Order: sequence, then C-alpha cells, then structure tokens
Amino acid sequence: TRIGGTKQVKHEAVEALQPDLIIANKEENTPEDVERLAQHYPVWVSDVRTLPQAIQMIRDVGALVAAGQQAEQLAIAIERSLQTWPKFDAQRVAYLIWRRPWMGVGADTFIDSVLERLGVVNVLAGKGRYPKVTLQELAERHTDEVWLSSEPFPFKEQHIDEITEALPDSKVRLVDGELFSWYGSRMLRMANYFQQGLEG
Repeated sequence: TRIGGTKQVKHEAVEALQPDLIIANKEENTPEDVERLAQHYPVWVSDVRTLPQAIQMIRDVGALVAAGQQAEQLAIAIERSLQTWPKFDAQRVAYLIWRRPWMGVGADTFIDSVLERLGVVNVLAGKGRYPKVTLQELAERHTDEVWLSSEPFPFKEQHIDEITEALPDSKVRLVDGELFSWYGSRMLRMANYFQQGLEG
C-alpha cells in the first residue's frame, strides 16, 4: 500500500493500515509528519550519517521487529565486506547530486562517510551538508575527480562534457547514487561495485 512520498505522507492511508510500527527518517520525513504520526502509533526515527550508524540501524530495526538474529548476521556480513573496499590514495573528489544549481555533498552525511572510507578527500567537506557550488570553485579547489551521482539528479553522459570543458584537468565519472547513499541490505553490494565500477 502506498502512503505518499517522504514529504507528503497520506495520513488517511496510514490510519487505514493501523500499523504496529512506523519507521521514519530524520532527513527524509518532516518533523510535522513524525509528530502527528507519533500521537497515534509507535514511531522509530533513524538518523544515519555514517557507515557505523547505518550498520547499527540494521541491528536496531532487527530488534524492533523480533529479527535480531537475522539483523546481526546481515550487519556482520556488511562489516566484513567493508574490509575489501578499495582505496583511492587521497584523490580530491567532488561528489555532485544536482545541476542548475550545481550541488554537492559535504561533511556530516552518509555519502561523505563512504568517501572517507574509500580514502578520498571530499573537497566540499567544509561547505555544509549539501552545498551549492560553481564549476569555477571546483577548479579552484584543485579537484582531481568529479563524481556525478545517478540520483537525485539523473546525471548522464552528456553532462560529462559540460564539466570537462570547465575542469579539463579533472576526471569525471558517472556513479551509482543508490550504492553511495541507500544504506541497508544494499550495502552488501557496495564492495563489488567499488572494486569493479570505480577502479581504473
């Protein structure tokens, strides 16, 4: 049953379902929706900004839904997979998520935690969580590589030329935004993606 988007929850649809538990997210859901739902149902709010927090979330949700053993097995598998991630030797990277205006990912975000684990330097780390930037600014920050996410803005091949023109000395990659930002069981696929899709 669909109950609307993260910012437009259909409360009548939720009421019809009479849930035993609602799992919300601090970044995606509005405080107003969470407060309204919490008046009628148990609401658990996740707030994930690092890889360790993402793994702990799996354990926490497992405990909430009486699936602690399965959650623990999944969490351990993900922790082991982290050991096989490649390292990128302190490359200076800008991870972009939007165009017109250009927007990237800064510090205190799950994506920044992933970048740190990969060994790259996030050139936007000091500009807030999701800063607006210009291509000239990226050039001034001596950006080695620009990584264009597949979501929320669907960057495609044609956008590579636009950035290369402004940053001729920077390598530009298209990257799978889901595997950089959609934490949970999908994290098991991250090691293989980073090994096969990013190296080279």
